[in-house]
Amino acid sequence: MSPSKLQQRFVRHSASRGPGSPDVWGIYEPDTGSIQYICADPATKKAALIDVAWNFDPKNYRFSTESMDQVLDLVRENGLSVEWVLDTHPHADHVMASAHLKERTGAPTAIGDKVHDIAALWEEIYNMHGVFDPERDFDRLFAEGETFRIGELDVRVMLSPGHTLGSITYVCGNAAFTHDTLMQPDVGTARADFPGGNTAQLWDSIQDILALPADTRLFVGHDYGAEGRDEPMWEATVAEHKAENPHVKDGTRREDWIKRRDERDATLPLPARILAALQINLRGGRLPPAEDDGRAYLKLPVNRF
Repeated sequence: MSPSKLQQRFVRHSASRGPGSPDVWGIYEPDTGSIQYICADPATKKAALIDVAWNFDPKNYRFSTESMDQVLDLVRENGLSVEWVLDTHPHADHVMASAHLKERTGAPTAIGDKVHDIAALWEEIYNMHGVFDPERDFDRLFAEGETFRIGELDVRVMLSPGHTLGSITYVCGNAAFTHDTLMQPDVGTARADFPGGNTAQLWDSIQDILALPADTRLFVGHDYGAEGRDEPMWEATVAEHKAENPHVKDGTRREDWIKRRDERDATLPLPARILAALQINLRGGRLPPAEDDGRAYLKLPVNRF
């Protein structure tokens, strides 16, 4: 992908395929290669916002709102009303916009209930005990198999650990929001080496996703480009992944993929935003309480990674 293309904020609409199928808009965030989603019921115009970013500059430690502004502009332009603000996991590479979106839309926030375990893990890493409280900072904590609705559309929650120990996939009709499990079929799969990650679990989670009906639209969490294409992409079907994805296509052996994934992950640096992002995301997208000078501060472990 060319550098000029990487800097653009692409938007694509994946239209409903009929009754029970959502309209989906994907909004590319170029600084982190993240994809943000609007999932809407065509009948009621009710929508969920999924994995929206609060823009964070790790060089200057400053925040801005252009990504959430763009998402909310699309909501207004398409006559939608926001019913849910959803995240698939506490992200390592971007700061979640959930708390701000709740303030701006009034919609409840939600994430998987195993965020409790992720919070406990990172409290140890930061040596900050008792600071994260998912019950306080999220309105709903979804368990494996739980269901809810976006308008008249049913949504099922799948536990999809591996990238983190508490990642979840949202399955809405023939659309599934698969976060950091799969990449596009011309790229492969996501990493599993962060604290709480597990390569074998990620393989199992991907197999569960690929067991969905062949025409299910899979919407991934990231795209960093690939040889031979000029624009970011984020949608492919189960059938396309099973036929084309070099990491997990039909015929791939579990042990071969685990070896390949572990070897690749061993070469990857930490994302630039991870140590800031986790402190904020585990608070539902809120900064730590301001200190006596009115400013918020983050704590970073030295020589930990």
